[in-house]
Amino acid sequence: MKLYIDPGTGSMLFTILIGVLGAAFYSLRMLFVKLKFKISGGKAKAMDTTIPFAVFSDDKRYFKIFEPVLRELGRRGKEVVYMTASEDDPAFRCDIPGVRAEFIGKGNKAFSKLNFLNATVLLSTTPGLDVYQWKRSKGVKYYVHIPHAASEIVLYRMFGIDYYDAVLLSGDYQEKDIRDLEVMRKLPEKELYKIGIPYMDEMAARLEREGTGAAHPLTVLLAPSWGSSAIFSVYGGRILDVLLKTGYHVIVRPHPQSFASETELIEGLMKKYPPSEKLEWNRDTDNFDVLRRSDILISDFSGVIFDFALIYDKPIIYTDPRFDLGPYDAWWLDRPLWTASALPRLGMQLTEENMEGLGELVDRCLSDPRYSEGRRQVKDETWAYFGEGAARAADYLINKYDELQKVKEEK
Repeated sequence: MKLYIDPGTGSMLFTILIGVLGAAFYSLRMLFVKLKFKISGGKAKAMDTTIPFAVFSDDKRYFKIFEPVLRELGRRGKEVVYMTASEDDPAFRCDIPGVRAEFIGKGNKAFSKLNFLNATVLLSTTPGLDVYQWKRSKGVKYYVHIPHAASEIVLYRMFGIDYYDAVLLSGDYQEKDIRDLEVMRKLPEKELYKIGIPYMDEMAARLEREGTGAAHPLTVLLAPSWGSSAIFSVYGGRILDVLLKTGYHVIVRPHPQSFASETELIEGLMKKYPPSEKLEWNRDTDNFDVLRRSDILISDFSGVIFDFALIYDKPIIYTDPRFDLGPYDAWWLDRPLWTASALPRLGMQLTEENMEGLGELVDRCLSDPRYSEGRRQVKDETWAYFGEGAARAADYLINKYDELQKVKEEK
């Protein structure tokens, strides 16, 4: 008879185990320090093995979020340990002075290392700190969150950033959302610091260097997210049938998580709609080229919408944004999402009723000048300090480190 433990119970047991091990670890550590001090007659100097700056990435696709900040810290002579749960993370191939990349395992193995980490400042884009397996380590002084999209920070799963010490923001609406949640949940105020969006600054600079690319036939990029409210779950292959009828070149780029969580759905669609002269499937790790050679994007609630519209200055078509907010922090807020006001300014909405006229929607979005003005407005609201994101992030992290070190020395 096999013993089955459901995920919730497994998470609870893992938490209890980590708590017991953590208490034992720190008790033994303090005992060792005291013994060493006594044996040396009070002359032994404590050896500080604390990492000044640590970064945690739970997936290789988030390296682009950190890279500009890592380069800026390296340029300023700072030492950083980049801890990743991906063995093939681009960080291992990217030689940044002062940055040491370390594979810490996947899943619980990675969290186990993080739960006993010694670091002054830790930067991460991973939500759920101190909610499930990833617990705050007694050896980490300060946890800083950096978002990985230019949109709502309350579209993380519930309690996603509650237990971070600070959050780096790109727009004022994000601050209001966080403050309201803190009041509702009786949480201490986090430090909120607006830096802009370093990875988008980097992509914009790259686009300026490399140009808009070679001439190409009019191309539609279909880039759905994943889950029950995403495009393929709602429309299936019907949307591909309609797109192929337009005669435009179509690129399909599913969310990376779809290949893990919706394997049967994606494999079925790839088999039914194989690559051809008019259709290609894209899985490039770096999405720069595929965004550059597309003229219009069709998506749902994926963060790529804002990358495409604001960096490449091109229109979008979006599906109904009124998906189930039940699992997300946004459920607590009694007001529409900022995204709901932004999307109509970036392009047109795709519905069940206008699906057959999708080709017409594409043509209208490409020719209507109001969407160009809408992109400018949205950019002003969600992308502060254009071109300064990495420098401002580095300023914040270094200042926070110096502040914590000063407190440590005073104690």
